[in-house]
Amino acid sequence: MEIQRVVPDLTVHDLAEAVTTHSTVLGMHVVMDLGWIVTIADDSGHQLSLMTKDASASVNPDVSVFVDDVHAAYAVAQALDVDVVHPLTDEPWGVTRFFYRDASGHVVNVGSHF
Repeated sequence: MEIQRVVPDLTVHDLAEAVTTHSTVLGMHVVMDLGWIVTIADDSGHQLSLMTKDASASVNPDVSVFVDDVHAAYAVAQALDVDVVHPLTDEPWGVTRFFYRDASGHVVNVGSHF
């Protein structure tokens, strides 16, 4: 399995305000806007996601890790008996993903685009 990118996820109360603030301060621009999550990036591809409430999961992730084989990552998570807090799901926006909670309470979104 290969990691393709890692994106911090910030939960915010006012999405529009957060996008404006972070885009302006960091010199980034919107590369994805699903209404409940907006990802901003610079010209080198560094990204930051800002979200209100996840569209299909009961918790918001702290970080998203995109991999080339989400099914392999899910199999490892199951073998290790980690706390999967959002099952492996094909989401309508073109991502297959699952969330797990680590021992410190951090929620990690592991996904692949399909």
